Amino acid sequence: MHTVVRVAGPDLILRPAPVAMVWYEPGRAHEALAAPGVHLSAGEALVEVELATVCGSDVHTVQGHRSAPAPLVLGHEQVGRVVAVGEGAVRADGSPLELGDRVVWTVAVSCGECDRCRRGLAQKCRTLAKYGHERVHRGWELSGGFATHVQLRAGTGIVRVSEQLPALVAAPASCATATAVAALEAAAVHVQLAGVPLLVTGGGMIGLSVAAIAREAGAEVVVSDPDASRRVLARRFGAHAVDPAAAAGDAEHLDSVLAGFAARGLPELLIAIEASGAAPAVRTAISAVGVGGVAVLVGSVSPGGEITLDPESVVRRLVTITGVHNYSTAQLARAVAFLERSWRSLPLDELVGTTHALDELDGALAEAATGEYVRVGVAPGRRPHQQH
Repeated sequence: MHTVVRVAGPDLILRPAPVAMVWYEPGRAHEALAAPGVHLSAGEALVEVELATVCGSDVHTVQGHRSAPAPLVLGHEQVGRVVAVGEGAVRADGSPLELGDRVVWTVAVSCGECDRCRRGLAQKCRTLAKYGHERVHRGWELSGGFATHVQLRAGTGIVRVSEQLPALVAAPASCATATAVAALEAAAVHVQLAGVPLLVTGGGMIGLSVAAIAREAGAEVVVSDPDASRRVLARRFGAHAVDPAAAAGDAEHLDSVLAGFAARGLPELLIAIEASGAAPAVRTAISAVGVGGVAVLVGSVSPGGEITLDPESVVRRLVTITGVHNYSTAQLARAVAFLERSWRSLPLDELVGTTHALDELDGALAEAATGEYVRVGVAPGRRPHQQH
């Protein structure tokens, strides 16, 4: 437990000092950085981290597959409790942020005034800053979720979560769940979800979140993933599951499942959400949708293989291809609302396997890279290597 001592106005001293784990380069272990003093400007807040989860982009960064500024405090999926509030700090709904609030927050810090923010693209703000993505500098050392505390800056969308919502369910909301909401809302601009077949390529955290939310909306969901354990999870979320390596005619081949839909009188496949970033999956998502369908690309957030696009096929099928990267504050709020009403009926807590102590962060990242679990947890103060 940390004690917050307000020295003068916005200046805070914490005992013991907050600690952030700093990454420098691939192959080098994280190093602990103490930040005993915090200056909270207007609109800011200090949150003590309850649990963070390891996103695939964190793994890509430490492996050197994704460029990132260093030194860097990674982590952008987390839940925590407000322990200090700057003047005028508010929640996403405009109400005052209060001490003790249990919260999640947007990955993006936005100005709210530039042309992109005014167009509803705050996640692409002209002066954008992102938790877990910025070079550590004096005054914002606590800038990522792999720390005991995170300093929330003005322009962050902060959403309160209930005390009942398990931390294992709440933490991924700030990336995976909110991005899933954004992907489905991008598809719904063109095709209503209820009653239509929807393909998800990639059964990771975003893909399974898409499946769960789409099923609630009434879509017939198919999840394609080469990992048998992910296909089992997809079925537990109410989806059909297919293996991209299955032979034609096999029950786990996509065409077999779609033929079953057709026999039931369902329309052709009209929505594909690509959540893996793998080039073959991108090709499948674009080629599989029928006339008037939409392919939403979500997983291609690090350099990958290029694909060949047949523009004639896209034109003749009237296909829309759109990209989604991150999300809005309102979409984070809708993601939290989904988790609040669904966590008791869906195995959402099982998507986080092992939880590591903060000083075992390198081990947590190595374990996340194996793909054994959909997510791996990191919890300050937690005993090492706990299985849920």
